[in-house]
Amino acid sequence: MKGYWMLVLHSHLPFVKHPEYDYFLEEHWLFEAITETYIPLLMTFKKLKDEGIDFKLTTSITPPLANMLTDKHLMSKYEKYLDKMILLTEKEINRTKASPTFNKLARFYNERLLKIKDFYYGFLDKNVLNGYRYFEESKNLEIITCNATHGFLPLLSPNITAVERQIDLAVKSHERFFGKKPKGIWLAECAYYDGLDKVLSKYGIDYFFMDSHGVIFGKPFPRYGVFAPVYTPEKVAVFARDPESSKQVWSAKEGYPGDSNYRDFYRDIGFDLDFEYIKDFISPDGIRVYTGIKYYKITGDVDLSQKKPYDPDKAYEMTKVHAGHFHISREKQMEHLSKYMDRLPIVVSPYDAELFGHWWFEGPDFLYNVFKMIDAYKQFKSITPSEYLQLYPENQEIKPSPSSWGDKGYYEVWLNPENHWVYKYLHQMEEDFVQLKKIYGSNDIIKQMERELLLAQSSDWTFLITTQTAKQYATNRLKEHIHNFYRLKEMLDTNIIDFDYLNKLKEKNSIFSEIL
Repeated sequence: MKGYWMLVLHSHLPFVKHPEYDYFLEEHWLFEAITETYIPLLMTFKKLKDEGIDFKLTTSITPPLANMLTDKHLMSKYEKYLDKMILLTEKEINRTKASPTFNKLARFYNERLLKIKDFYYGFLDKNVLNGYRYFEESKNLEIITCNATHGFLPLLSPNITAVERQIDLAVKSHERFFGKKPKGIWLAECAYYDGLDKVLSKYGIDYFFMDSHGVIFGKPFPRYGVFAPVYTPEKVAVFARDPESSKQVWSAKEGYPGDSNYRDFYRDIGFDLDFEYIKDFISPDGIRVYTGIKYYKITGDVDLSQKKPYDPDKAYEMTKVHAGHFHISREKQMEHLSKYMDRLPIVVSPYDAELFGHWWFEGPDFLYNVFKMIDAYKQFKSITPSEYLQLYPENQEIKPSPSSWGDKGYYEVWLNPENHWVYKYLHQMEEDFVQLKKIYGSNDIIKQMERELLLAQSSDWTFLITTQTAKQYATNRLKEHIHNFYRLKEMLDTNIIDFDYLNKLKEKNSIFSEIL
């Protein structure tokens, strides 16, 4: 055997819940991710398990995601969404009767969604987390946590209480959902600052992940580069991302997902079809949205209108080709590394889970074929972080370098002229909260203030402002949480309690029932 491969998937979405509306555009982030990523991945794991194929991987389930996946209001909306999508595929089967190519694709989507529905109501018993728990119990999966609301810790660190709360609640939340404390954490955006390991150690975290340069620029230089974990001064293990295996998969241009046979993400019937026909399946205010029903393949560097029809069978064959290439690349990489190491190398491949299925439709099939090859050829083994640390408990100690996995590798995505206004509020809210908690202890208003503070700290809002993808929504959410926080503070200061307002907030921003 030549080494170990560690697949790490980061499963996260910001907490979005709008009980005041029957339909809310941003809630669809969750519905799409369940239908296109989480359930397809769990179905893939079930298939591997049923076929007796050995596989190991690690996934984070962030506290906001776990809270949403178990929220009755959101999941009842999800069930309606799933039925609506099935109805759309039935309508599409009828519309495409005259075209064998498109009719076959409409039937493909219809069958797929019916299988997803069956898996959701059957194997998962209407709770997606049941699937993750099942594979953790069968020792195929190691589930780790993430900062409570995906807060960007280096930029919260002027108030150490903010960092501690993000980690403390992450551990408590994980314990509530999975029945045990997490061994590892995915630091939001892989963002690390000097001294963060003290907080991680305090809350019982054994390991975390960094981008390559966070370890490579550590002091002293890591003797095995990124191909073995290192310990921080507080004895917390760090696994660093392998750049080569990461790029092969996530790069849309150089990586596998850009192959011309794979499904094109952007050509979607939500945008392509006549408004009158599609209006019941897009936003009620007429905004066109992705439905997930896409009939075209990437085709190559051509205009969207020049795309050719998608062929699922051909695309599946390509996942075998790419899985073969990935497998042989890891084998050669480990063979080469072994010449310079006195232990078996580990190649760590971390990705956003949503890459598999949502962005790269064939991603789950690719993983299925990779695990199948690892099992068949036995040149290297898939492994979880805890298993690796049991095999190799002795590791070099270094001081990792502050870094993130964002564009340019540091903090710029989350702190720039577009979004820097946020931090004066976050720091002030933190200071105010600490003082108020000392005075009032714990009551319903204090608990809700803590939720509003945590939700404002989410790195998703500053990220979305920078990327301009949902800038208005992200800005509104930040302002809303800041406003809610200070309206609640005013209630405490004046002792005039608006119970109607408080109860609405408790229903809408209902995250973290474990807040004491």
